[in-house]
Amino acid sequence: MAAEPRFHSATSADRATDSPADGATKHPVDETLPPVKLFTSGLQHVAAMYAGVVAPPMIVGPAVGLNAQDTAFLMGASLFTAGIATLLQTIGFWKIGARLPFVNGVSFAGVTPMVAIGRDRGEDGIAVIFGAIIVAGIVGFLLTPYFCKLVRFFPPVVTGTVITLIGLSLLPVAFRWAQGGNPAAADYGSMRNIGMAALTLAVVLALRKLLRGFLQQIAILLGLAVGTLVALPLGMSSFDAIREADVIGFPTPFHFGGPQFEIAAIVSLCVVMLVCMTESTADMLALGRIVDRPADERTIEGGLRADTLGSALSPLFNGFMCSAFAQNVGLVAMTKVRSRFVVAAAGGILVLLGLFPVAASVIALVPLPVLGGAGIALFGTVASSGIQTLASAALEKGENALIVAAAVGIGLIPIAAPDFYHAFPEDLLVVLDSGISTGCIVAIVLNLAFNHLGRKDGNDGGTEPEEDRECFAPLAETAAGRTPGASGSGAAAV
Repeated sequence: MAAEPRFHSATSADRATDSPADGATKHPVDETLPPVKLFTSGLQHVAAMYAGVVAPPMIVGPAVGLNAQDTAFLMGASLFTAGIATLLQTIGFWKIGARLPFVNGVSFAGVTPMVAIGRDRGEDGIAVIFGAIIVAGIVGFLLTPYFCKLVRFFPPVVTGTVITLIGLSLLPVAFRWAQGGNPAAADYGSMRNIGMAALTLAVVLALRKLLRGFLQQIAILLGLAVGTLVALPLGMSSFDAIREADVIGFPTPFHFGGPQFEIAAIVSLCVVMLVCMTESTADMLALGRIVDRPADERTIEGGLRADTLGSALSPLFNGFMCSAFAQNVGLVAMTKVRSRFVVAAAGGILVLLGLFPVAASVIALVPLPVLGGAGIALFGTVASSGIQTLASAALEKGENALIVAAAVGIGLIPIAAPDFYHAFPEDLLVVLDSGISTGCIVAIVLNLAFNHLGRKDGNDGGTEPEEDRECFAPLAETAAGRTPGASGSGAAAV
């Protein structure tokens, strides 16, 4: 009888049947919290991701020629569809959903190609974009069983590099928020904006130090509230958005007309879908380590199915392509609240925000400098989690240190030198402008080159530590034709 791996890689079917009656305690990921804690912790996730969800429609809408009212409609639809995608990930059904505290929202990777597809075409441009997203989502869904097998190429030297890059790639976003968000604004980078960000960061750090228990866990939410209250009398935030917002605003299906299908647009967004799937895989591996439930092949497969299905359904309600939100991975790492039902509550809140624009406008009260101050703590936490993973990656062996150096260096190019690839074909920029994707690809390729190709035994410098072989034991058993954890997990072989 096969030995049970130290980290039980439960499938969705296993998790659904786990109970205290089995003599096992419930994993923190599957724990439910009291209603008040569930709501406030979920609201904290929404506050952390809100700006990232509404930013793409704010850019795409005007670029394709939509008026302010239609752009606002796109923003509400994006919140609604992000909520649906998040519920698919956290609650899931059948073989869909990672069942981790994994937040999904509108992918920023698709903004540039979507603008290129629909520029100045008005509602026709939106219809073409939606048609391409539907096809890309379906293609991604069909590719998922094959794509998820990449997880075996993510040992600690790769995952640690990618997690670190996720945090480092997000920090410039926090810096832009801290300066005001809009480089064209007169007060962009003003002392007032940066001072407000610094105050918020100081409040968050102080609350994390002074508070205990649940209040410490929602320090980010409390810091955002304090920063917003300080910003209101300074004129950095106002209630105008609340007064002008509609009370109810259901995202009418195909509000801009039926989807249109153009080959060039479909190919472009299929490439974006592959990029999103790569980033989501990296984020799930990062989150799995943070919550102490390593993401195995089945978890990745379920998560990618939720990503791609959510993307395919999103245009029905006038939303865009959905993918992982790495900033919320940082929130889980910082708060140590690992329950997926907290993130499911966030998904429910997002759905309600999409249905009730007046409620969404309350979240919009938080000025970007305040969000930027909190973001520095959030995104920095992601990077520190990556560094912790790299500490177990045996960097002193073989060429592991060189793998990290090259992958991080290339992954930082879009951040440190945004115009570095300006002479490259525009189609390649979809991948090259994403430091996470390029760094991930480089780390995988170099790990294969140095630690796998030509290796004669399992004791080379690229060998993963023993604990990581145990983490990925289910994959090895599957490859050998055995049922992972056959000593009682009840899991079926892929």
